[in-house]
Amino acid sequence: MSLYVPSGASPLVTGALARIERRLPHPGEITVRVGQRVEPDTPVALAYIPAAPRIINLARILTIPPARVKRSLLHDIGAPIAQGAPLAQTGRFGKKKVLSPVSGVLASVDEATGYIAIVPDPERYELTANVPGVVMEIIPYEGVRIETPAAQVYGIFGIGASQYGVLQLMVTDPAEPITPDKINARFAYTIIIGGSTISATALQRAVQERVRGIIVGGIDEAELRAFLGVEGYAPWDVGPPHWRAPSSPHPAADLVLMVTEGFGNHPMSRPLFDLLASYAGKEALIEGTTHIWTDMRRPRVVIPLTTRAAGMPIDAPRPTVRPGAFVRVLHQPRLGQSGQVRTLSPAPQRLPSRVRAPAAEVVLEDGTITRVSAVAVEALN
Repeated sequence: MSLYVPSGASPLVTGALARIERRLPHPGEITVRVGQRVEPDTPVALAYIPAAPRIINLARILTIPPARVKRSLLHDIGAPIAQGAPLAQTGRFGKKKVLSPVSGVLASVDEATGYIAIVPDPERYELTANVPGVVMEIIPYEGVRIETPAAQVYGIFGIGASQYGVLQLMVTDPAEPITPDKINARFAYTIIIGGSTISATALQRAVQERVRGIIVGGIDEAELRAFLGVEGYAPWDVGPPHWRAPSSPHPAADLVLMVTEGFGNHPMSRPLFDLLASYAGKEALIEGTTHIWTDMRRPRVVIPLTTRAAGMPIDAPRPTVRPGAFVRVLHQPRLGQSGQVRTLSPAPQRLPSRVRAPAAEVVLEDGTITRVSAVAVEALN
């Protein structure tokens, strides 16, 4: 496959101000102010998330006519009720008794059908910063935007929301895959820096060991579907303008997976691997959200830096492809390989694929010289 880069930004940022957006899943209250310094575990917002009503066929449970259901209730409509508390009973001495399955409010009774509805108490949801930094913007009732000086590595595809943990190097070669036997308890609550690929079995093992994040070069599409529990291709909405993951729930919401090269078995690009490896043992934020439509968002790893170096740019640099630039190849058969541009021809050239297009001649790290389309390389510096 070819690597589709929606933003045009370099996947490798050695230092710049990173902007992290933290949003509530439901409107709530913001608990920090603009300019406030936050740490990863600092609460920044609070919400109470309503739950779906619990519908109970009380007439069937008590084996009574629907018209008698209201008389069997031990609480008035609108009254609060605790989980496990007596909800209804029949007979003077309570021959049959029903306990409330949840804590909430008795909302309604349908005397025609014998059903009752209990609205559960809302769930308290506390949103933390997940990264050290400074609150730069408040999004009323929704969340905050935080800035921090950081190194960043962008991927091409991810699953999961975001997690914060310590980077742990699992392999020493970016071409080495992650196998289930390598994942053990010492990787709990960490973000694993892997190599070329990972299997569904290894992902499931990571969930069991409470791994927070995994970074690999590629993943086989069948392995990803097996992990997500998606059969066939119908749930996938493909195509760059509208791509999205299947609507089925993520089987492990606490695990974030980031792929840096694409689908298949692809060694992680050496510059990306080296940067991540250089920060092994440091805390980092991993975001798996992938959008390639209106807001164009790539998954990324944000590694906060303790101080902002002099001359550090505010925005991530957008290097251009030019002679002497270090680039990464974006399509087969050299997908993920990096090297230096020797020449750049604006005039159409014949490529190995037999098409004619503006071409870049790249000297790869192994010394091989290859000619690829100028739009099929991505500048790293």
